Amino acid sequence: MANGIERPLDMLNASKGKEILLQLKNDKQIVGTLVAFDIHINLVLENASELENNEMKRKLGLAFVRGDTIIFISPATK
Repeated sequence: MANGIERPLDMLNASKGKEILLQLKNDKQIVGTLVAFDIHINLVLENASELENNEMKRKLGLAFVRGDTIIFISPATK
């Protein structure tokens, strides 16, 4: 498989310490550096910010995001 990723959690493990983009069920987007995650895809992000129309809306800092609110996770693009 690509980049040695065979399971979904492998992708998250490879993304630790890197910036990721989250699309949430409430149509919000959050970008931040992935610090930790668990088997429920609950995530801890640092330097997190909420985006609106690809522009920063507000800084969140250290944030915990519940896994059941996430639609998708992607490497952030700048």
